[in-house]
Amino acid sequence: MTSNIAPTTSPTAPTTVPDTGASTPEAAGTIRDARRRIDDLDGRIIGLVQERMAVSAVIQRERIASGGRRLSLSREMEVLAHYREQLGRPGTALAMTLLELSRGRA
Repeated sequence: MTSNIAPTTSPTAPTTVPDTGASTPEAAGTIRDARRRIDDLDGRIIGLVQERMAVSAVIQRERIASGGRRLSLSREMEVLAHYREQLGRPGTALAMTLLELSRGRA
């Protein structure tokens, strides 16, 4: 008994270069290079955040030693506004994270 139903074929998915999602070796090379650059930038950003945290600790220590409060909310508002102006709404979230990291322990 023969079937009148034609076999189904699925369209061939484009071949992608592993770990990049690119469909050509040239694009994969560009993606790998860009990812290396991002990794380098991330390392530098982390170093700068750590430096920011250290500088903030100095400020807090001096403020407390001179009889002031550990935090300056008006200064934090300036920082938030600056990041928002430069990066838009997501900048506010980034600034909040930086401020939280830089506050240290109470």
